Amino acid sequence: MVARVQPDRKQLPLVLLRLLCLLPTGLPVRSVDFNRGTDNITVRQGDTAILRCVVEDKNSKVAWLNRSGIIFAGHDKWSLDPRVELEKRHSLEYSLRIQKVDVYDEGSYTCSVQTQHEPKTSQVYLIVQVPPKISNISSDVTVNEGSNVTLVCMANGRPEPVITWRHLTPTGREFEGEEEYLEILGITREQSGKYECKAANEVSSADVKQVKVTVNYPPTITESKSNEATTGRKASLKCEASAVPAPDFEWYRDDTRINSANGLEIKSTEGQSSLTVTNVTEEHYGNYTCVAANNLGVTNASLVLFKRVLPTIPHPIQGPGSVRGINGSISLAVPLWLLAASLLCLLSKC
Repeated sequence: MVARVQPDRKQLPLVLLRLLCLLPTGLPVRSVDFNRGTDNITVRQGDTAILRCVVEDKNSKVAWLNRSGIIFAGHDKWSLDPRVELEKRHSLEYSLRIQKVDVYDEGSYTCSVQTQHEPKTSQVYLIVQVPPKISNISSDVTVNEGSNVTLVCMANGRPEPVITWRHLTPTGREFEGEEEYLEILGITREQSGKYECKAANEVSSADVKQVKVTVNYPPTITESKSNEATTGRKASLKCEASAVPAPDFEWYRDDTRINSANGLEIKSTEGQSSLTVTNVTEEHYGNYTCVAANNLGVTNASLVLFKRVLPTIPHPIQGPGSVRGINGSISLAVPLWLLAASLLCLLSKC
C-alpha cells in the first residue's frame, strides 16, 4: 500500500474542497456545531476521545482534519495513526474516535461537510488533562541544628498542579503558600522528621511523596537517678540523654573512668546508660559522674550511691517480773499463770 503524502497546511482547505467535490453531492447536514463556535472536549490522558459529527444524509460528503492534515475523507483513512478510527454507531454518524489520548493530540479538529452550495464546518478543540506527577523531590537530608534548609518538590500535570507542604507531626502543620521550594530558616530539633509534598489538580487523586529531615544536636541530660543500697546488695545508677546522633556514655568515680570489671557492670543503649554494682561494699558509696557525648558536644550529670541505714526498734521499759536477755529482748522470769493465781489468792484472802 502506498502511503499518502500529507499536503501543505496552507493548501488543506483547497485540497479538502477538491476532494469533497469528487464525491456525489448530498443533502445539507444538521448539527448544532455548525451554528456556533468551537466546542471544547476535555479528556484525561490515556482515555478515549470521541469527537461527534452527525449528518442528515448518508450520502453527504464528510471529512475530518486537524492542524497536521487530513485524517479521514469519507471512509478513506489518511492518517497513519492506528489509534484513530471512525465512530459510526449509525449511518448518519461520522464521529472521530482517538484511543489512548496523549498531550500531543490536543488541538483543534474540524469536521467538514460538502453541501449543495458550499462547505460547512464544525470545530472541536480537544483538551487533554494530565494527572499530577511529582517529577523531582529532595533526597533525605541531615543538617545541624540552626542551619537553613531548602526542600524542593517539582511536579508535572495539566492543569498545572498545586503544590503544598506538610510537616508530619501529631499536629500535621501545613505551610502557607503553594510553592515548589520550602525554606526553613534556623531549623530546630523539633522541626526534624518527615515532610510531605502533595501535588494536586482536579484530574485525579494527588501525588504524594515524603522527605526525611534529620537534625543533629548536642546531648542534653534528660534524667539522672541516684540510688541507695545496703551493703551486700545490688544497686544501679541510671542516666538518660537526648542527642542526635545518639550519644556515647562514660562513667567516672572522682576523676577515674569506670569500666565493666570487679563487680561493676556498664550497659548503654541508644539514649540511656546504667552502672550496676553487683555486691555493694563500703567502698562503693559516694559520688559518680555520667558523661554523654557526640560530635557536637559533651554534657554530664552527678549521681550518688547512698548507704541505706536500717531503722532501729526502741527498747520497752523494763517492768516487774521481767528480765532483759543477752540480746536485749525482754522475757518474763515468772510464768503468767502463777502471777494470776497469786493475785486471786490475795483478793480472796486465802
